[in-house]
Amino acid sequence: MVDYPDNWGNMRVALAHDWLTGMRGGEKVLEVLCRGFPRAELYTLVYNRAAVSETLNSRVVHTSPLQHIPGVMRHYRRMLPLFPAAVSFLRPCGAELLISTSHCAAKAVRPPRGARHLCYCFTPMRYAWSFYEEYFGGGRLKALLCKPLLAMLRNWDRGTAGRVDRFVAISRHVANRIRRFYGRDADVVYPPVDTEFFTPGRERPDNFDLVVSALVPYKRIDLAVGAYTRTGRPLKIVGVGSELPRLRRIAGANIEFLEWRGDGEVRDLYRRCRCLVFPGEEDFGIVPLEVQACGRPVVAYGRGGALETVREGVGGVFFHTQDEQSLIDAVERCAALRWDPDAVRAAAEPFGVQSFVNGFAAAVERCLARE
Repeated sequence: MVDYPDNWGNMRVALAHDWLTGMRGGEKVLEVLCRGFPRAELYTLVYNRAAVSETLNSRVVHTSPLQHIPGVMRHYRRMLPLFPAAVSFLRPCGAELLISTSHCAAKAVRPPRGARHLCYCFTPMRYAWSFYEEYFGGGRLKALLCKPLLAMLRNWDRGTAGRVDRFVAISRHVANRIRRFYGRDADVVYPPVDTEFFTPGRERPDNFDLVVSALVPYKRIDLAVGAYTRTGRPLKIVGVGSELPRLRRIAGANIEFLEWRGDGEVRDLYRRCRCLVFPGEEDFGIVPLEVQACGRPVVAYGRGGALETVREGVGGVFFHTQDEQSLIDAVERCAALRWDPDAVRAAAEPFGVQSFVNGFAAAVERCLARE
C-alpha cells in the first residue's frame, strides 16, 4: 500500500508523456503518478488504447495531430522531424502544475499561464544526443543526410528546456546529461520498482539465464545472443521489437524467444532464472531491480544507470567491455558465486514505490515553492 501526500488529490495537475504505445518503465512511472493525481488528464503525441493499462485508459487522454495519420502506431518513431510541431498542439489548461515524463518531446509541452512545470526526465532527447545510430542505423550517407536534422533537433531540445521550471532525473547518470546538454541542475529520484509484487519464490533456480528487454538496437541484445550461441547455455528472451527477426536469424537452438509476456509470467521467470543478463548501457534500468527483488542476480554492462542499481558481488556482477567474451566471462563469474536471495532482495528494496513517491513529493513542493 502506497501513502500519497494528502494534498495531491486536490491539486490541479496535467500529465504529459511522450507517447502511449506500450507498457515499459516510463509508463509504469506514469501509472504511479496517475494513482497519486486522480483528476489529472494526460497529454501525449500518440495513444494506442489496446497497448496500455486500464489505469492509463481510465484517464482523459489528449493527443496531437499525429494520432490521425494512417499507420502511425507502427511508424511514429520515423516521424521524429514532426515532433516539434506536433507537441505544440498539446495545450493543457486549468492546471497549476504540469508534470511531464519525458525522454523525447513531452518536456516541450508549454504549461498553462501561471502554472509550474516539473519534468521527470528519463534522459535528454535520446535520438538527438546519444544513441542515434543505435536507434536508426548508421552509414556515411545516412549520417550526412541526417546531420541538419540532428542539429535542428538538438537546438529545439535545448531551447525548450527553458519551458521547464524544475528537472528531476531518474539517476545521477541522467542528471549529468541534463547539466551537460541543458546547463541545468536536476534533483535525482529513482523510478519506482514494485517490490511488493516482485518477490522471491520458493522454487530453486532452473538451468537457464534470462533477458527481459525491448528488442531494439541500443539494448545490445545481439551481444547476449552471440555470446550464448557460442557457449550453448540455455537463454530465454522476453520482449518484442524491431530487432526480433535479426536476432532469430543469428541465434542458436539453445536460445528461446518468448516475445511478450505478462507481469505474472515475467515474475515467474525472474524467480526461476539462474541470472538476468543486461548487456546495454541504460539511463537507469528497472528490469535489473525487478529481478533482484525476486532474489536473483544480474550480469550487467558496467556503465550508465546499472552502476547505481547493481552492487558488485551483492546483487550481481559487471562486465566492462561490450564484447561477447567479456560477457561470457562475467556469466561464468556469476555462476561460480553463491548468491543469498535475501541479500539480493535487500539491495532492491530501497527502490520501492513508496521511496519514489516520497522523493517525488519533495520535488513537487520545491517546484511549487519556486526554489
